[in-house]
Amino acid sequence: MEPHELKNDHYPRVEEYGIIGDLQTTALVGKKGSIDCLCWPEFDSPSVFAAHVDRKKGGRFQICPDLDGMREKKMYLPDTNVLLSRFLADSGIAEVSDFMLCDGMDSKQALVRRAKAVQGHIRFAVLCDPRFDYARKQTKTEQYDGRILFSPEGNTDLILQLSSSVPLDITADGAFATFTLDEGEHAWFVLEEYDSTAETPTRSYQFVSDAFKRTANFWRNWIAKSQYHGRWQEAVNRSALALKLLTSRKHGSIVAAPCFGFPCEIGGERNWDYRFTWIRDAAFTLYGLMRLGFTEEAGAFMDWLHNRCAEIKDWGELDIMYHVDGSRVTDETTLDHLEGYKQSRPIRIGSTNIGQLQLDIFGELMDSIYLYDKYGTPMAYDTWNHLSRMVEFVREHWDQPDAGIWETRSATRKFLYSRVMCWVAIDRAIRLARKRSLPAPLSEWETTRDRIYQSVHEDLWNSERQAFGQSEGSNAMDASALVMPLVKFISPQDPKWLSTMQAITQDLVTDSLVYRYRVNEAFPDGLQGADGTFTLCSFWLIECTARSGDLKSARYLFEKILSYGNEVGLFSEQLAQNGESLGNIPQAFTHLAMISAAYDLDRRLDRQTAGGK
Repeated sequence: MEPHELKNDHYPRVEEYGIIGDLQTTALVGKKGSIDCLCWPEFDSPSVFAAHVDRKKGGRFQICPDLDGMREKKMYLPDTNVLLSRFLADSGIAEVSDFMLCDGMDSKQALVRRAKAVQGHIRFAVLCDPRFDYARKQTKTEQYDGRILFSPEGNTDLILQLSSSVPLDITADGAFATFTLDEGEHAWFVLEEYDSTAETPTRSYQFVSDAFKRTANFWRNWIAKSQYHGRWQEAVNRSALALKLLTSRKHGSIVAAPCFGFPCEIGGERNWDYRFTWIRDAAFTLYGLMRLGFTEEAGAFMDWLHNRCAEIKDWGELDIMYHVDGSRVTDETTLDHLEGYKQSRPIRIGSTNIGQLQLDIFGELMDSIYLYDKYGTPMAYDTWNHLSRMVEFVREHWDQPDAGIWETRSATRKFLYSRVMCWVAIDRAIRLARKRSLPAPLSEWETTRDRIYQSVHEDLWNSERQAFGQSEGSNAMDASALVMPLVKFISPQDPKWLSTMQAITQDLVTDSLVYRYRVNEAFPDGLQGADGTFTLCSFWLIECTARSGDLKSARYLFEKILSYGNEVGLFSEQLAQNGESLGNIPQAFTHLAMISAAYDLDRRLDRQTAGGK
């Protein structure tokens, strides 16, 4: 097996990826032991491997057994984010284990890989081919003191070093070797940042073994704190572990997804960079983690958010997304030198949506803050002052058109979802002020809250459809309306809500799969092509169904949508008509909705069982 043979493979399906990480960044592990996506050193840093958007130019780190007719399976070491790829063939069984050192201490960042011959006499090929700065820079590769050093030409700000138990050769494609392991034997590889000013650490099998144990113990100790012990504990734990991987230990922020460039339509232009902290997504993620008892993560995000609040003079200056360190996302560029996942272009990094007005973010934020005050740490004085200013901003702007939750790039509208979440922002602020006896102009807040409530029922109710429309004057349905009973805006058994559910089901639901809206039927969103179904919306539908009292249907739908997760329990943003995953993976929004649906449905089933005894 030669380097060019490894690089001439096909794009994996999106659901064939697993994820590892160290609470600073993540790596996606695809087929044939290939790490296809890794940004270093943080989530939103430029990539060093990006084979997920260009198999030949993007760069990869691959360890692949040479087995004829092999089958491949992935699994996580139970209750951890240590990923095992197993390769099975008539001539033997091989295994590659992958993790990033994560032990709860300030350890040096390291990607650790271990190859093993489980049965038989196995020949492996390994290729490490970093392509710095999204493959925009040439890579300089050299041997030094028994290691391989990789650096971008003309720049020494980031130098990666690869240590290994097998000798590596430098080729035009990077560091390459073939090696053979007998049954029970291992080979190890450690990729980390080289520091010329510090003493070079000695890497050995003992280091790899210790790192494996420390990392596995860290994840097991963390997930053991979960307070969920219901029917779907394994699936919920996997979602929690995935969400934890998307949190920054250093900054406290939470990214929407760990990657960029996976399309919402194969060959289409709906390809986004999700490696940033969206206020909306992070706030919802906190809700999911707090449901399971993980208040430490919520506290870290609150600190991050407090710093963002302190930086702005007016809540209108609050961006919808930020870099993980809290700095502003300033632009969007395209990587035109790369071909894109299955020729899906453009490949976007950054975002042009940063200047959009999205009024719903204040509701999601305030709802999470309200819950954190209830289950975590009581509100600080300065934080309340910031939030009081936020409520005043919502009071003044709730009736304005905005870009909405789906961040439409065409004309703004007066969206139902934004209006409802403005109501949530003020409602939760009122509840919090009363609970904590905090200073607030409650009479004025209550008046605005009630005006918003009446506006939703009068201005956004479509009498022809007998349903709440997507926006004022629209008879189109939008799956974001499913949040209405979840945030306690309306009773899940209110006749107006039940007829809205019926309209959503008629227009947007296929079996257990839910479209967020019908592209170009509801409104032109400024983009060509179509969307898949949104898995997030499927979990919203399930929770609404459960709250309406139909637990039998809700459980059936829940079990069905779980089957669309990949073999290691991860969910991407969307699903294609053939059931394949689309969009970036794993998506925080989807996993938190899964946790919320599982938690609520499990609780209601328990009550039903208790009532039947």
